[in-house]
Amino acid sequence: MALTGVLRPGHVQIRVLDLDEAVAFYTQILGLVETGRDASGRVYLKACDERDHHSVILRKADRAGTDFYGFKVLNARTLDLLETDLRAYGVQTERVRAGDLLETGERVRFHAPTGHLFELYAEKTEIGDTLGYLNPDVIIEDRKGISPVRLDHWQIHGEDLDGSRDLFVNVLGFSLTERILCEDGKTDMAVWLTCSNKAHDIAFVRDARSDTSHHAAFLIETWKKLLYAADLMAKRRVSIDIGPLRHGITRGTSIYFFDPSGNRIETFCGGYSFYPDMKPYTWTWEEMGAAIFYHTRELNERFLSVVT
Repeated sequence: MALTGVLRPGHVQIRVLDLDEAVAFYTQILGLVETGRDASGRVYLKACDERDHHSVILRKADRAGTDFYGFKVLNARTLDLLETDLRAYGVQTERVRAGDLLETGERVRFHAPTGHLFELYAEKTEIGDTLGYLNPDVIIEDRKGISPVRLDHWQIHGEDLDGSRDLFVNVLGFSLTERILCEDGKTDMAVWLTCSNKAHDIAFVRDARSDTSHHAAFLIETWKKLLYAADLMAKRRVSIDIGPLRHGITRGTSIYFFDPSGNRIETFCGGYSFYPDMKPYTWTWEEMGAAIFYHTRELNERFLSVVT
């Protein structure tokens, strides 16, 4: 797929209850790299193979959750065009000045019908992956903890799933890759959308609790490394929700776990390639268990009920 509009998930701002405890968790256990702190006390981090300055921002707050979700777009002209398209669609937008986030250019903010705050941006300082750009090596040394290679996707919940799905498909150019139907066999219970040729970049789930987050996911290269992540979490007494496991949807392998503040994180591996000429997969209500947890074909209660 030629990426000409929205490129990928670029960053997410996560609320944490104890900033020092959270930084230790995200750097020593998850294995992200701290890249800066700003005057308001926010901490910026990135995964080892990411080249831009940051993909995660941690903010101390009195409740866990996610403040906003950022997608990087191709260039400044694309940012302007997408803002024009959003307004024509009836979506109110706001421009945030360059520098409001460290090393980040102007951002266009808007709320999706599910209540979530999204932002688009075109510019962020590129600090590289330590390999260099001339005759690069292939191994990034001194990786700590789980050490995912990138921020991969989000699953978020809200009441107006249809509105958010249509906004992302019709205005932002995302493709529908998979869906789960409600009991009526017609209404979408959940949808998986991509702006790339990944199996998904974001998933929306129908839920009366609008503007809530189920998880942020980070990509791990191999099943072997995913098993190592499980061993490390067990050794470090991390609260694991479920996994290692395989999804029916996306065919990816996964572990779900919680940071010290209760934010759910996924380490994700695999998934198929998607192209715009492909039809989406559809899962029926009675096969939802297999869609999410393919081997056991059953959902655990905490996976369904806990959001932040």
